[in-house]
Amino acid sequence: MNEWPEGRSDRGGRGRDGDGYGRGSGSAQPEGARAMPHVRRGRGPGPRPSAPPQPQSVPQQHGYGHQGGQGQRQDGYDSGYNTGQVYGSPGGGGGRGGRGGDDGRLGGGAARPAPDWKRRIKIGSIALAVTLLAVSVGTYFWADSKLNREVDLSKVIERPRDGDGTNYLIVGSDSREGMSAEEKKKLHTGSAGGKRTDSMMILHVGDSGNAMISLPRDSDVEIPTFVGSDSGKTFQGTGRRVKLNAAYAEDGPELLVRTVEHNTGLRIDHYAEIGFGGFAKIVDAVGGVEMKLDKGFKDKYSGADFKAGTQTLDGQQALAFVRTRYALAGSDLDRTKNQQKFLSALASQTATPSTVLNPFKLYPTMGAGLDTLIVDEDMGLFDLSEMFWGMKGVTGGDGVSMNIPTSGSRGSNLVWDRAKIKTLVDQMNNGDKITVKSG
Repeated sequence: MNEWPEGRSDRGGRGRDGDGYGRGSGSAQPEGARAMPHVRRGRGPGPRPSAPPQPQSVPQQHGYGHQGGQGQRQDGYDSGYNTGQVYGSPGGGGGRGGRGGDDGRLGGGAARPAPDWKRRIKIGSIALAVTLLAVSVGTYFWADSKLNREVDLSKVIERPRDGDGTNYLIVGSDSREGMSAEEKKKLHTGSAGGKRTDSMMILHVGDSGNAMISLPRDSDVEIPTFVGSDSGKTFQGTGRRVKLNAAYAEDGPELLVRTVEHNTGLRIDHYAEIGFGGFAKIVDAVGGVEMKLDKGFKDKYSGADFKAGTQTLDGQQALAFVRTRYALAGSDLDRTKNQQKFLSALASQTATPSTVLNPFKLYPTMGAGLDTLIVDEDMGLFDLSEMFWGMKGVTGGDGVSMNIPTSGSRGSNLVWDRAKIKTLVDQMNNGDKITVKSG
């Protein structure tokens, strides 16, 4: 029964032992939890109780190390205090947040968890994959932005049908654009203005093997009806026959593609052109190209001076090698063979993991080539990669390297063998193995 008047509870005024300890208590024992006075509503006012009597003297205080244990009186009271010893295992175990004992366990005896190497490897692999993806995406957009898409094949009219595989018209021009006077002298290019085709070849990439077919620039061809690339005006064909490189000089890449398609019946899917300076820079960027020459030759016009045997050609030597014609017995026909041989070697050395996975070689090589490479508007980086891998594949077991078949000459022009060319084009369009030979 509550002895306190008017709903007062004695919990808030008396200690556990009835000795009156609490706020203001003289006891050595610490103050326990104190409940707020509870007033019962609905009861009338009455006199407030007086405070309970306080002890007249302070009881004897026990030391922390007294009998009964740490912070515990012999009568069973637990003060909640300890002797100051750090929590943990006996003998120096770490407390809460401590470093733990010498056995590598956390304070309190808990064993430190072993490293989760599986999780770490997984996180590291994901981070590496994300980094490589970011670099690849960045490289793609960087390289794609450097492509000079200047050739509009939609201006080419009366085009042949599509066939199997992809056909690239690869052109080496004698453009000196961007070259200094010192570079022109070093590379023996001369200082002629404008640009002309110095070499032309068709690269066919198909299921039955790849083929590289050179088109001598002195080939005798007919200029067909065409639409001017700049004027948009239609020029009617008159049966006029010229050297193949004259088509390029007359109205640029679009007329050259139109002329090749008209005289062969083969549809050209993509166009790629590179000048003298860009060609030399690519070779230097990959560290030179190793070539094996069966015979040595020297040419004052191109600057060539080679001995027989295996050697590594730098950019200057490579340009001299592919341009030489007067020092060769077969003149332009032998020169086209050297051009094919060199391009295959260049592609084989460039399209390798040592170049593609090495940023110190990949970026200089791509930068040197893309700055001077001119392609058609529909050509992307994947098409360009296919072209390089296709050139590399020519040297494989199913690859074919040849000049376009000829049957004689008309003046200084080489006349094409129409029957063989038709068979050759049919084989490429139908995805058949190429059996046609140059001779």
